[in-house]
Amino acid sequence: MNAHTQQVILQGPAGALQCAVDAPAAAPEGLALVCHPHPLHGGTLDNKVVQTLARAFVQLGLRAVRFNFRGVGASQGAWDEGRGEVDDALAVVQGFRETAQPLILAGFSFGAYAASQVASRLNGADAAQRVVLVGPAVQNFVVAPVPQDSLVIHGETDEIVSLSSVLDWARPHVIPVTVVPGAGHFFHGQLPLLKSLVLRAGGLAAP
Repeated sequence: MNAHTQQVILQGPAGALQCAVDAPAAAPEGLALVCHPHPLHGGTLDNKVVQTLARAFVQLGLRAVRFNFRGVGASQGAWDEGRGEVDDALAVVQGFRETAQPLILAGFSFGAYAASQVASRLNGADAAQRVVLVGPAVQNFVVAPVPQDSLVIHGETDEIVSLSSVLDWARPHVIPVTVVPGAGHFFHGQLPLLKSLVLRAGGLAAP
């Protein structure tokens, strides 16, 4: 992401997990985990949407951790149809989160599915303070319901995951969806706007 990005290898449930850590200049106010798109379709921790989210979280005063799911880059293991990938994300949270440290869970596309599932498994004192989902892959994976104060962002003309399918997922749980007019799945030309939406929503305090 930048010259100050720290490369870390963390032991995960299927072997080593490649992680990239970015921190603000001051002491971080919490941890933000960012999950990347589908491992079998070119998704990596260097995805532009993932990097944009990480930059926004660092600007909000958080330490941002991106990682490669099993079988991607230097991460060991093989594709597990989404099950083991959620376990990978949980392992990264456990590996980097300090005791009682505030947590934001974020993800793009398949990564939004993984982030939602991690959020559903963390309860009580371990629960995430905020969930941020971008282009959630609701058509191919079971994206768990998230709190109503979550930030869900979707492109109006998304060619991979239809806006109507995301609204169908959100409607029963009354989860607001922020729609970016004219944006496709990868937010080409709209990444500055995507970052500004995350910044506007704020960090760990209620928006």
